[in-house]
Amino acid sequence: MDLGTLAIAATPAFIASAVEFVEATTIVLAVGLTRGWRAPLVGAALAALTLAVIVATLGVALVNYIPEHVLLGIVGTLLLLFGLRWLRKAVLRFAGIVALHDEEEIYRREVAELRAQGRSRREWDWVGTVVSYKAVLLEGTEVAFIVISFGAKGVGAMTAAIWGAVAAGVIVVAVAAALRTPLTAVPENLLKFIVGAMLTTFGIFWFGEGVGAEWPGDAASIPVILGLVLVTSWVSVKMLGALLPEGAHVEARNV
Repeated sequence: MDLGTLAIAATPAFIASAVEFVEATTIVLAVGLTRGWRAPLVGAALAALTLAVIVATLGVALVNYIPEHVLLGIVGTLLLLFGLRWLRKAVLRFAGIVALHDEEEIYRREVAELRAQGRSRREWDWVGTVVSYKAVLLEGTEVAFIVISFGAKGVGAMTAAIWGAVAAGVIVVAVAAALRTPLTAVPENLLKFIVGAMLTTFGIFWFGEGVGAEWPGDAASIPVILGLVLVTSWVSVKMLGALLPEGAHVEARNV
């Protein structure tokens, strides 16, 4: 498999996974700094193990036992639906209809809830374990879906997508461990906009391949599709921002 195909699998998997890992790490940090580190680290490790099993079983089965054109059609459809959901939220956020994602506020809210629950120092902190496990599993499930989707082109692509996601996780966790604060400097809202556009782009491309369409220049058409998706999305942001009155912005932010 050529380097271009591997990069197509690894790069989007890295960027999309980084966004999800930032959100999961915020919750684990809140638990660890509030209630101690043993329980949340165990919960995170168990969630990571669960996700590894999902990717190993489902991903390998899909790559090895489903015809490529059928798999690309299925994955393209799912990526398109998944990407449009991300893109829709991003457009609404940048248009001012939905409040921007704020990791610092999420962290403060999570810390307040965890402190309110209290804990006994004599027993295992099951609350911390479960909260951490659920956070990592929830965000990690989307990572697993992204890895499996971008690895659908074969074993080489699957390996590249896995390494892209692992690299994102290692970097995010390392930075968070060093800073011991939420990664508010990460432009998460912008990244979600870009990731939504990327997932939508690959969804369009692979769905087309799955139904037998021939793209001009094959993979060279991907940047063109991405450009069209980004331009269309940004025009939508400007149109929504111009059409909706200020009252709609304020009301929507308070929902």
